[in-house]
Amino acid sequence: MTTPILQFGTSRFLQAHADLFVSEALTRGEAIGPITIVQTTRSGERSKRLTALAAQEGFPVRIRGLKDGEVIDETRRITSVKKALSIHDDWAETARIFSGEARAVISNTGDAGFDIGAEADEMPEGAPESFPGKLTKLLLGRFETGGAALTILPAELISRNGDALKGIVLRLAARWRLPQSFLDWLESEVIFSNTLVDRIVSEPIEPAGAVAEPYALWAIETRPGQILPCLHPDIVTAPDISSYERLKLFILNLGHTAMTEKWLASDLPRDMVVRDLLARPDYLDFLERLYAEEIIPGFAIRGMRDEAEAYARQTIERFRNPFLDHRLSDIAQNHLEKIRRRAGGFLDWTGVHAPTLENMIQTAA
Repeated sequence: MTTPILQFGTSRFLQAHADLFVSEALTRGEAIGPITIVQTTRSGERSKRLTALAAQEGFPVRIRGLKDGEVIDETRRITSVKKALSIHDDWAETARIFSGEARAVISNTGDAGFDIGAEADEMPEGAPESFPGKLTKLLLGRFETGGAALTILPAELISRNGDALKGIVLRLAARWRLPQSFLDWLESEVIFSNTLVDRIVSEPIEPAGAVAEPYALWAIETRPGQILPCLHPDIVTAPDISSYERLKLFILNLGHTAMTEKWLASDLPRDMVVRDLLARPDYLDFLERLYAEEIIPGFAIRGMRDEAEAYARQTIERFRNPFLDHRLSDIAQNHLEKIRRRAGGFLDWTGVHAPTLENMIQTAA
């Protein structure tokens, strides 16, 4: 069976996001085909996961949380994955599928996924060390065997991730002195799409599967000739996805940071989770007032009042998820940098007077 979707990364996030979307779309005839998953690390402990991901009966994704005030607790069986490979053990098969079968490539390779610091100045014989190195070599192989058009959809949490990944591939191509004809082909036939993913995937199910919230978003910036893996209600396409990035950063992420700032200054228990705070009327009122009086007016200045009001309502419901143990101590990591990026970024973008956020910036200074 051919697999026109090639996925780099075995994370529980991708299992509950892209793999679930494609599985559901296949049942409606709205996907380009099934998936081959490729493990990009050398972790031997994930071998059982690879077997389970490609099992004929599929793997479970449990959706738990609130949606429109209703409690959701259901399990879906994901059957979109037909092959699961290790890039180091199965390099030749990965290269064959990449060159001959793949039409869309998805990646989510972790925080260090785009780091090329360990790459040599010469392209190695086998698999390069970094994910961008591996991708560059695979792209060269595709070019040399015919060069059919390809769409790459990175899901790493980096702003304009498609542009970032393309820039890294071009730097590696220059470092490895790859031919100009290959660079020309990259420009004309390979689309690096900017994307934004938004879903809380709270825990794994062993050996494969995950627990996730009901809310999900995959925003994909449209490009001429782009090939999407599937159609799905939780996939949105737009010529510019920056509005979705700002909603997530300045409502969901900034809401987390503002609550954490208030919690850190309190004498409340240090093992609290987000829903514990929102069960307290004073914290719920704090968050609702922050959104209504400071954040939504900023979005309104930018012509996004309706979108911000809707997303803020969804965000509060997501924060109150009775099944999600999202520890404030985890959110508090790198807290000062988060204040600068989230509160400071919002004030720079909108120019509004927002006392709570301004006080946070003064604290972080």
